[in-house]
Amino acid sequence: MNTPLLEIENLKVEIGNKRILHGVNLTIEEGTVHVIFGPNGSGKTTLVGAIMGLPQYRVTDGDIKFKGESITSLPVHKRAKLGIGLAFQRPPAVKGVSLFYLLKAIKGSENDILAAADSMNLKDHLHRDINKGFSGGEIKRSEILQMRLMNPALLMLDEPESGVDFENILLISEIIKEILEKEISITKRKKSGLVITHTGFIIQHIQADVGHVILDGKILCSGNPQEILGRIKKYGFEKCAECL
Repeated sequence: MNTPLLEIENLKVEIGNKRILHGVNLTIEEGTVHVIFGPNGSGKTTLVGAIMGLPQYRVTDGDIKFKGESITSLPVHKRAKLGIGLAFQRPPAVKGVSLFYLLKAIKGSENDILAAADSMNLKDHLHRDINKGFSGGEIKRSEILQMRLMNPALLMLDEPESGVDFENILLISEIIKEILEKEISITKRKKSGLVITHTGFIIQHIQADVGHVILDGKILCSGNPQEILGRIKKYGFEKCAECL
């Protein structure tokens, strides 16, 4: 049996002194894309933040394994080097650091940077400070551009459709599918994804394999993402809890 790419066991996480995740279990196999549905404040962002190792998310119990090895105690940069990437919902502007400088640190080849930026309509933004004065769509494209050059084994996206118009959704969706190797056969895919969504709109453009509902810091159910989304739209998130 193959070792899962990501395995989360009984994960409990606090921010400050407040418990946010209450024993989350999640397994992501290589080559699969998972979607987490949930209302605001349910623990979605905390989950991906804890997987990435962001310092404000304190793991108090449980374990996070990546490629069979525990990464729970590793800092962010070591997790990134292992192949975990996170595109933030609301990334900050970084004064004094150009987008090109950041991309150069991710991917040394200037030709690759220029080609990737051009394909995402960001070539004119390369020598501007990161996200400073960028529109919502430009910020999202910048985040996905960074992930494209990083090319992680596990791509995590925190509400990629948030604040983005239809044209930008189509563009970033195509790049996300490219990163996740959607153009090749299922048996040959090595890249996996974890997509956080409040509206579910993004999965109309990205083929997801498994959906999960998180509420009050617990994963309540898992299954076909389109079916789960349909039930959420019809009954709301609270009905998920009532059904269980």
